[in-house]
Amino acid sequence: MKDSPKLAILQSLDAMDKVQMEQVLLYIKDMLVRNEKIDYRNFKSEAMKEIRKALRIEKKVEVKA
Repeated sequence: MKDSPKLAILQSLDAMDKVQMEQVLLYIKDMLVRNEKIDYRNFKSEAMKEIRKALRIEKKVEVKA
């Protein structure tokens, strides 16, 4: 039973012509690149939040001193 989805995918790939295969590969590559960009944006956003937080804390310490 576990092999049946894999077998179905392989059979559908065998039924494709070269143009359809290229379209599938481009779609997969696009999805991978999108995910990398999303992760980078999230990382950058979190980093900027932490930097702002640190700067606010630093300013409060300077004002108290």
